[in-house]
Amino acid sequence: MSTGVHIVAYPYPTPGHIIPLLDLTHRLLTRGLTVTVFVTPSHLPLLQPYFTHPSSLKHLILPAPDITSLPQKRIVATMRALRDLHYPILLQWFRSHSSPPAAIISDFFLGWTQDLACELGIPRVVFSPSGAFTLSVSFSLTRDPKENDDPEDINFQVSFPKLPNSPAYPWWQIPGLYRSYKGDLDTEFYRNNMRANSMSWGMVFNSFVDLERVYFTHLKKELGNDRVWAVGPLLPLEHHESVVRGRASSVQFHHLKTWLDARSDNSIVYVCFGSSVALTSRQMDVLAAALEQSGVQFVLCVRMPHEDEQQHSNADHGVIPDGFEDRVEGRGFVIRGWAPQVSILGHRAVGAFVTHCGWNSVLEGIAAGVVMLTWPMGADQYTNAKLLVELLGVAIRFCEGTQSIPESAELARLLAISVEEGRPERVLAKKLSAAALCAVKGGSSDINLDDFIQHIADLGK
Repeated sequence: MSTGVHIVAYPYPTPGHIIPLLDLTHRLLTRGLTVTVFVTPSHLPLLQPYFTHPSSLKHLILPAPDITSLPQKRIVATMRALRDLHYPILLQWFRSHSSPPAAIISDFFLGWTQDLACELGIPRVVFSPSGAFTLSVSFSLTRDPKENDDPEDINFQVSFPKLPNSPAYPWWQIPGLYRSYKGDLDTEFYRNNMRANSMSWGMVFNSFVDLERVYFTHLKKELGNDRVWAVGPLLPLEHHESVVRGRASSVQFHHLKTWLDARSDNSIVYVCFGSSVALTSRQMDVLAAALEQSGVQFVLCVRMPHEDEQQHSNADHGVIPDGFEDRVEGRGFVIRGWAPQVSILGHRAVGAFVTHCGWNSVLEGIAAGVVMLTWPMGADQYTNAKLLVELLGVAIRFCEGTQSIPESAELARLLAISVEEGRPERVLAKKLSAAALCAVKGGSSDINLDDFIQHIADLGK
């Protein structure tokens, strides 16, 4: 039955941000809402699986900004370009409706939509594709910037005594936009974006209460209201061959499935660093050597560089060493490009997951109940790894940083122990997996989603 509620969903235009917001859109559609998704032309195909709701899923195609900045400046350049390009278009679009949408739910990189929502007189809801722990750290860095008198001391400890569990990080793990000098325009723009998020009407997280309970309690206290909803994990509820998240697989899944089916339970290590992280040549060589030395069976996904990365001739993207696949024939399966990650992790034969700790990968690993081996590279990944290893006990620390060159013998040892059946991390991972499934099948996340919808519906009365 239709609730008569119409909202708009505005994702930040990268797959890792779009996909979870579309999964949330799907759940809203199944509860009778009408949702208009704002999307740039190249990402329009991502909507295709959701057109099973033809009458209630709508979309507005927005022009894509032309970004020519260096990769390390890309996030802020994209955030600023989206604001400049889309703000006047959206203002006109909203005002052209005699009965405008009841609310706008937008990614936390689109903090400027708070100004848009205020101008239109409608509530803006932040969608966080990261967890509550990460956003707690981000708000703390925004409100109380950390300083290092000696920027050369990259191991200077930055502590957060006001946050639950008092986390601390070496200086080099603090995101670059929070390490910049005062007065830097990019830094100020980014921090203003985060301040706008803290002033929004509400927040929806791709997380669940049992995963980050103390941080949700902390955020509600800091924000001064209870309009904080954990509705995740936002994943396909069933694992099957047709699950496509983001893009078509680079391999035929039935071929991979046949290979996995021939392996015993929890015996495979799946290695993947997400859609935006690439190992350097030396890192790839060390990892390949470790996989050889460990004797474990594995699926290795190697990301192919994007077109714009190929244009930077100094970019160092590791490739599979010559002869590697021949030497591991029978116990290793290599994927070049996009992997059907949800289906791989959901297979009974996969017992461990080497991950960069991007939040989508973290949730997919948690839902699958696998032991995770953490190699965070930047952004929220250090916080996510800390959550997995230190607070939840479901992961083993593997390596850290984009430039670290670990010892292959040590990585081989960690790979070997990760698939041992008696690992305490495996016991805890299975319990957390059950909690994740319970949350989205009538538990806390379903209850939170219904409460969020009711709050939105009440606004229109």
